[in-house]
Amino acid sequence: MTYTAREEWEKHYGEGKGWRRLGEREQQLLAEHVPVPEGGGRALEVGCGTGELAAHLASVGYTVDAVDLTDSAIAHAREAHSAVEGVRWLQLDIERDDPAPLHEAAYDLITMRLVYPFLRDRGRTLHGLGERLRDGGALVVITPTVENTPAERRGIALDEDENTLLGAGWKTMERLDADGLAFLVLRGPCHLDTRAVEKRPTTGHDLTGALAVVTDDAGRVLLGRSRRGMLELPGGKTNGGEDFAAAAARELAEETGLIADPIDAHMVTMLVDDSHGLPRLTAVVRITAWTGTLANPEPHKFDRWEFFDLHSLACVGEVFVPAALALDAVWPGILPDLAPAFSYPIAADQPPVPGEPAEAGRLRAAMAQMVIDGGWAPSAPVQEALRTVPRHRFAPEANLLAAYDGGDRAVITRYDEDGTAISSVSAAWLQADMIEHLGLKAGAVVFEAGSGGYNAQLIAHVTGPGGRVVTVDIDPWVVRRTRRFLTEAGSGRVTAVEADAALGAPAPLVPRGGFDASMITYNCWDIAPAWREQLAEGGRLVLPLEMGGYTRAVTFERHGEVLRARHFTYCGFVRDQGQQARSIPVLSLLDGRLTVRFEHGTAADTTGLEEALRGQRHEMATGVTMGANTYFGSLQLYAATTLPGFCRLAAHQEPEEGMTVIARDRDAPAIVGEASLAYLIHVKTKDGDSAQDQQWEWTVHAFGEEGPALAERLAATVRAWDRHIRADDNDQHADPVLTVHPAGTPDDALPAGDVLDKESSRLVFRWPGRDVPQPRPVDHSGAGVVTEGV
Repeated sequence: MTYTAREEWEKHYGEGKGWRRLGEREQQLLAEHVPVPEGGGRALEVGCGTGELAAHLASVGYTVDAVDLTDSAIAHAREAHSAVEGVRWLQLDIERDDPAPLHEAAYDLITMRLVYPFLRDRGRTLHGLGERLRDGGALVVITPTVENTPAERRGIALDEDENTLLGAGWKTMERLDADGLAFLVLRGPCHLDTRAVEKRPTTGHDLTGALAVVTDDAGRVLLGRSRRGMLELPGGKTNGGEDFAAAAARELAEETGLIADPIDAHMVTMLVDDSHGLPRLTAVVRITAWTGTLANPEPHKFDRWEFFDLHSLACVGEVFVPAALALDAVWPGILPDLAPAFSYPIAADQPPVPGEPAEAGRLRAAMAQMVIDGGWAPSAPVQEALRTVPRHRFAPEANLLAAYDGGDRAVITRYDEDGTAISSVSAAWLQADMIEHLGLKAGAVVFEAGSGGYNAQLIAHVTGPGGRVVTVDIDPWVVRRTRRFLTEAGSGRVTAVEADAALGAPAPLVPRGGFDASMITYNCWDIAPAWREQLAEGGRLVLPLEMGGYTRAVTFERHGEVLRARHFTYCGFVRDQGQQARSIPVLSLLDGRLTVRFEHGTAADTTGLEEALRGQRHEMATGVTMGANTYFGSLQLYAATTLPGFCRLAAHQEPEEGMTVIARDRDAPAIVGEASLAYLIHVKTKDGDSAQDQQWEWTVHAFGEEGPALAERLAATVRAWDRHIRADDNDQHADPVLTVHPAGTPDDALPAGDVLDKESSRLVFRWPGRDVPQPRPVDHSGAGVVTEGV
């Protein structure tokens, strides 16, 4: 009996049939090897059938989720064990259904009794279950073996090769005997680090071939476990006058039983790499549609074929080199640490490829609702974009929970050689907020600096069929990745360009009159002139602007040569690269225990600071208090844009070990004078059982001869912020009036306010309650810092 369809299982249990009864030896082994944790444990029984094992686990102290794909089995189990407490009976196909009904907490034990041979995608299913185990938990597989099973029933049994594959990737697999059944206890990580490997040397003719990249209706990729112990894609060499696309379709049918029309086989790229000293040419063919039932027509070559989640490809063990390179060609970055290969992309007209698990739709809806409930996406077009665009397909290396995290979390997709993030899919709420402030209308043409695909596709969805997005990035890897993901899951209305985004879009792509809106998706120390020049009059530019090292997503509106700020959002992004990249002066003090960062780009004279820090500390309370979770980002920005000599003092040791009370690896707003320094911290002045009962006061610590005067300046700044900017007790804050003018604009042409000069622009801030009758360029060198009033 080898049922393959749910209907067959429904009939089986509907007729009152069951399985081999749970034996005493199995119960003994469970008690010995997976005892109930002290205080109780949580177990998942997969394929519970009539519920005997689930009931036993509940009787010994586990709280059990018992799942089966058939209603008839669940009905039978619920009726047979109605007196048993501690079991949830759930109808769920563990391979295909959304796992939402399962408990969110990790399981101590997962069991699969007499079920494993019936799984279609065994490796993927075990990997997914392993991700649900707590640290130290175990997965127990109880299964018949070929040597103990009559020939006519061996379709439900596993041979030794399959039992070995079952344990691949787990830290330990203990095999025991339970009256002729294999009792397998798997523990530890449920994965192997992926490694691209070669086969034995082949003939010259074998070094030219085609590989088929195929996904199922859930977006999972088809791979075969070959007899060599590695994973491979369907494919092989061409036959006669056959082209590569036809060869890929033919090999797919011969090796897997799946049928693809050559019209649905699209060349993606030609790869050239080295095999045992010989050049190898591999055509990567994307199959966009197929029919048939997955099989294994060539068992002498392959143990089995199955579909794998894309995020799991980083931990599947050994992959044949051409297959690994082909996967990377379709989903760049999906496999880690691949050797370089030459790639020649083919300009194929590949249609988007649909397919996602039901879980993705549920998680996307939940993420969208969280963003909407937070007030970040008030408009219907942005809400619909969040609900529709498949975020996970633009970050395939992340699991679904990470891809659809609705909180303040980005998905990092690229790091530099120092481990610094240089490309990411930003937090969904922030993307929604920035898109909302673009003020887009149907049919808008939008410029994006910094690519990735998802954000551009959100914008394209909002602008509708008549809209268009031009996205530019300096990193060729990011652009290649963006183009592939947009091909796989995009609308066709986004153009990705490799260029320095600080120079704007290439001229042929700039619409007459300029872009309707522009969005920058990386931290900007300055505002590139091209962004203003390529923006239509009245158009909006939203960008994460660094001001004193503090970043805000600022919405600007163009009025001639001037950009006027309309909105500020607290945020953080990866740093800018290319022409706009800036090195921030950082000076080390006390053998690296402290560093001073001059975020405005001009370092002050720090002569004598170390000696001052070893001297007496002057302290000054400001009298300004705040409660838990109070937002004080406006204070940081106010200080950074109004105080001469502003810098940030960072500590690299614990407070009790050093001269300051700044927490390790944190920093504080500071100002420097001649051999003197003052910094601002908040000190707890009132404790309590709840956050509402706690209170902090802003306090200044200062060193050096000018320390008391510097402290007074910082304290006065805090008090001015408290009076005029921290507007009310509901944590509402007033934003400055900010205008941006081209570099070289004379002072007498600027409005009144504090001026922050950048290389390409002059920023003028007018804060509430601050009387600055003339433009006042703020000197950040520290000269004259003591005598000038606030």
